[in-house]
Amino acid sequence: MSLINITIDGRPVQVPPGTTILEAARKAGVKIPTLCYLEELSVIGACRLCLVQVEGARTLVAACVAQAGEGMVVHTNTPAVRQARRVNLELILSNHPRECLTCLRNTNCELQRLAAELGVDQVRFEGEMSPYGVDDSSPALVRDPRKCVLCRRCVAVCSEVQGVSAIAVQERGFDTVVAPAFLAPLGEVSCVNCGQCSLVCPTAAIHERDQTAEVWAALADPEKHVVVQTAPAVRVSVGEMFGLEPGSIVTGKLVAALRRLGFDRVFDTDFAADLTIMEEANEFIHRLQNGGPLPLITSCSPGWIKFIEHFYPQLLPNLSTCKSPQQMFGALAKTYYAQRAGIDPAKIFVVSIMPCTAKKFEARRPEMRASGYWDVDVVLTTRELGRMIKQAGFDFASLPEEDYDEPLGISTGAGAIFGATGGVMEAALRTAYELLTGATLLSLDFEEVRGLKGIKEAVVGVNGCEVRVAVANGLDNARKVLDTVINGEKEYHFIEIMACPGGCIGGGGQPIPTNRETRARRVAAIYQVDRQLPLRKSHENPAVQALYREFLGKPSGHKSHELLHTHYTPRERF
Repeated sequence: MSLINITIDGRPVQVPPGTTILEAARKAGVKIPTLCYLEELSVIGACRLCLVQVEGARTLVAACVAQAGEGMVVHTNTPAVRQARRVNLELILSNHPRECLTCLRNTNCELQRLAAELGVDQVRFEGEMSPYGVDDSSPALVRDPRKCVLCRRCVAVCSEVQGVSAIAVQERGFDTVVAPAFLAPLGEVSCVNCGQCSLVCPTAAIHERDQTAEVWAALADPEKHVVVQTAPAVRVSVGEMFGLEPGSIVTGKLVAALRRLGFDRVFDTDFAADLTIMEEANEFIHRLQNGGPLPLITSCSPGWIKFIEHFYPQLLPNLSTCKSPQQMFGALAKTYYAQRAGIDPAKIFVVSIMPCTAKKFEARRPEMRASGYWDVDVVLTTRELGRMIKQAGFDFASLPEEDYDEPLGISTGAGAIFGATGGVMEAALRTAYELLTGATLLSLDFEEVRGLKGIKEAVVGVNGCEVRVAVANGLDNARKVLDTVINGEKEYHFIEIMACPGGCIGGGGQPIPTNRETRARRVAAIYQVDRQLPLRKSHENPAVQALYREFLGKPSGHKSHELLHTHYTPRERF
């Protein structure tokens, strides 16, 4: 392929045809400010902060949409360019509320950062403020149109990555707003609560429902026994909230921080992930041997569950009936743990630390009361936990390494890899293989289902049978896989689907920014955790074995079905 030669700020650059000026500048090490641009998604060109001067052009051009041409000479730092960028940013700020000090995104807001970088020290214009109020109808997400800069990044990720299109640009002119169709409340449409919109929003126009005040109140209540569980992905991401590199494994410091916050017991969702595998692997074997609905599709991701309820209700019989690890843990905390500890379950308050905003919705599904109470009382995202630790004044990086409490803190590497796309599949295969064959797996690493590729397929030989599996992450990829199943183009035995790109490590409640490089580093850390643990197969977890002996009886038994399994509900599409 012949390369295009252009000059940017006096530096010669060679780029492939079709490269934008913005991409060429980044290759040359030249930073051009952007607000609406979102790498790997559709180019919007709405904010006009990436204006540059191209010799021969009559006006300044937007670098994110203008393609590089042979012999083009570009200037990114002329007086005219700097002035135009500042004026455009002032216009964006003219109808933006001045609530920076009390805003959820204070110090981590792209608009705030750009104002500092571009030298905007006053806003000379006064624009008309948004007429739309705050939408808090969703149990997971809050929309604040007043803080929206109409960058449309949330629209792009919802339609192109997730294939949901729950929000879009509505109305026109000064009444333009990003909202569901007909300006309906977010909680009443086909939003799956995945939170990917909040992950890419440059401001706080859409963000997680903050429930830290509820947790602080519970911790201060002497009548409550407050226990906490931490998801696999949190241990490789929460450090980013305190300046550590993405993928830093901070499991011990995380446990120490939670104890210092005042939790009575610090447990691990990885324990419940191992339990999920015991139930799900047995469910898969039963369907494989007795002719149940195949392919079996995993059910750990609540955003994915709501997606299939809205868009593919005809495939609900294929879903595993297993609850997610979060909900299995909650049911056991208020039954098995309460019984062992001699505590009235009415006094147990269960908090989940999750990388996921959809977990907030899941915890309030009406069927999640197997214990007789809400099995999980409050779900906090990784970001919310980071804020609590900062409010408490801990120096996170200097905290000691501490261990989880027993028995619900004992886990294996199979539980840890739940945090990455392909992890549930791999963990299930490790157990299903040994349960079916009675032989020991020589290699525990199923490389075929690993990685950030949107759709992965593999054929696994098990007891003389070829088991065809597929893994999808991101709901638009899920749609593609399900369509091939419905159309009879592909036949699978087992499918894992995670709502978010990269799986839970890329969840909507993770630290901001989260991009492809960040996801890759978190995934690598997840598999490092797996390699470092002495036990790497769920059925070898001694605490899970004891749970079945003392309380549940056997996988897929009567008590297991009462506490650990559920059903799903077809929902209207809107």
